[in-house]
Amino acid sequence: MKYVLRKLGFYAIALWAALTLNFFLPRIMPGNPVDQLISKLAQKGQVTPATRHAIELMLGSDSSVPLWRQYLNYFGNIFRGDLGVSVTYFPNSVTSVIGSTLPWTVGLVGISTILAFILGTLLGTLAGWKRGSWIDNLIPVTTLLQSIPYFWLALILLYFFGLKNPIFPLFGGYDVWSVTPGWNWAFIGSVVKYGTLPAITIVLSSVGGWMLGMRNMMVATLSEDYILTAEAKGLSRGRIMTSYAARNAILPSISGFAISLGFVVAGSIVAESVFSYPGIGFALLTAVQNNDYALMQGIFMIITVSVLGANLFMDLIYGFIDPRTRAQG
Repeated sequence: MKYVLRKLGFYAIALWAALTLNFFLPRIMPGNPVDQLISKLAQKGQVTPATRHAIELMLGSDSSVPLWRQYLNYFGNIFRGDLGVSVTYFPNSVTSVIGSTLPWTVGLVGISTILAFILGTLLGTLAGWKRGSWIDNLIPVTTLLQSIPYFWLALILLYFFGLKNPIFPLFGGYDVWSVTPGWNWAFIGSVVKYGTLPAITIVLSSVGGWMLGMRNMMVATLSEDYILTAEAKGLSRGRIMTSYAARNAILPSISGFAISLGFVVAGSIVAESVFSYPGIGFALLTAVQNNDYALMQGIFMIITVSVLGANLFMDLIYGFIDPRTRAQG
């Protein structure tokens, strides 16, 4: 319990610092979201000073309010779930924009990240256990795929499997013409079909890192004295590989996996932009292009909370797997 309370205290302070930074960054960046929205409204008619003041109040950027009051209002709005109004998707709120795009990213990038981690860890375990085998010789191939720029790999797959051989769709999240969104098999099948090619791209570009890291840790672990002791006891090779070697070799990968899970919420901006996938990464790219500070601030906050939450969860799991960390933490 003492270990858990220490971790909770540390991450609570880290969350406060991140949210504070998230408050000040948009206010020191060039540009003004109020001017962005007024320029759009000005195309339809004259914008009066009263209208500008109303927009400032709506966007939470009223210059007449002291900074410390804005800071307190900012945290109050966060706890109420009010993240402001998006300029890009006006008049939709930031909460509704994030709520509509987040499931797409979690479904695509989350599942792809988990599959890449599991596949890379299993292959890395076997490659480290059977050095010089054909599985070990796969590592140069997987690292080559990882070294290819992500957008270039996505464009290659799009060309061969979407354009030259139209097996998968070129863009979008589902067939908007013939499928009605909802919990029905037609919609689910369409989502799976449209998300397969982006998922393959993410897995191919990341599985090499997991495999190489796990393989190297397996090689280092196999030279430890407790492995020799286990062999001297006459334990089966399968038990030594899983219960002694792999269990200890996977610890560093778990920390990396926690960070990867946290950044799942950020999405793969490149993947979603290449495939025009309606995820939160594509929304963030659109917000940056339109100086939509409210939406950027909301997405950054979600990313921060997800990264800290994933790391806290993995810290607790790490303490369960390796009791030594409880004494050191």
